[in-house]
Amino acid sequence: MTPHKPQKRALNGVLLLDKAIGVSSNTALQQARRLYRAEKAGHTGVLDPLASGLLPVCFGEATKFAQYLLDADKAYTATLKLGEATTTGDAEGEIIEISNQIFDENAFQAACLALTGKIRQVPPMFSALKHEGKPLYEYARKGISIERKAREICIYQIDLLEFAFPQAVIDVRCSKGTYIRTLSEDIAKHIGTFAHLTALRRTATAGFHIAQTHTLEKLTALSEMERDALLLPCDVLVQHLPRVDLDDETVQKLRFGQRATFSGSLNAHSPIRAYDLRQQFVGLIEYLPQQQQLKSLRLMNTSV
Repeated sequence: MTPHKPQKRALNGVLLLDKAIGVSSNTALQQARRLYRAEKAGHTGVLDPLASGLLPVCFGEATKFAQYLLDADKAYTATLKLGEATTTGDAEGEIIEISNQIFDENAFQAACLALTGKIRQVPPMFSALKHEGKPLYEYARKGISIERKAREICIYQIDLLEFAFPQAVIDVRCSKGTYIRTLSEDIAKHIGTFAHLTALRRTATAGFHIAQTHTLEKLTALSEMERDALLLPCDVLVQHLPRVDLDDETVQKLRFGQRATFSGSLNAHSPIRAYDLRQQFVGLIEYLPQQQQLKSLRLMNTSV
């Protein structure tokens, strides 16, 4: 007999998952999806298998708004091994260079300060960035190096939590597109040495914090009702956007794909969070100031 497959369900919401070390973001996503029996699921930005921590998982209608977290600032706690460079920039790679230079905490902090603010960073070969349709790490594993352009990022703050040479632990607040393994290498380079990551944990993104997360082990031990109660509403993904409340007639027009006249006070902005008179999240809309009209961008499916 074939084993009975749990019936999938139309589930909407956001799960703040604490991804474990050693599993890919997609594997963690599929595990959460199976546990919740969700028909549709997606995540909001890849975490390396080596990294643990905050991974927002979107179910159902929430997947429509996942892209708005990709541009969000992030925070990480990183553990560096100083004096050694590896092929991958982390502990999974082979050691390729060693430095015997010893330096103190002050020199390390000065290097962190030098790398704070707007900087240019070359993405590592061991990354999910695509080249001709394939991620760079596939080329890297074959020993092929692809030229990468430096990109501007912003390191808002680096706090040194621990320093016991050759190990250092730092907290980093940064903009999207920041590679912490590259940042670690660049900090070491500033001192004239090498470094690689031995641990990485994402602690915050888009206003969410690691303290709000749930592990798969914890979720598995709960009943389905208890698990469902941990889901956040879909609009948490777009809380940073401006809001407007609309009457039923306007909402109906937007749902039918029509433009709706709007005479209220609203700055030209795209996108805008829209809510109905019952405070239900309608979706994202755009305001066209010259025509004084609203236009739908991405709406919730009310039939789900």
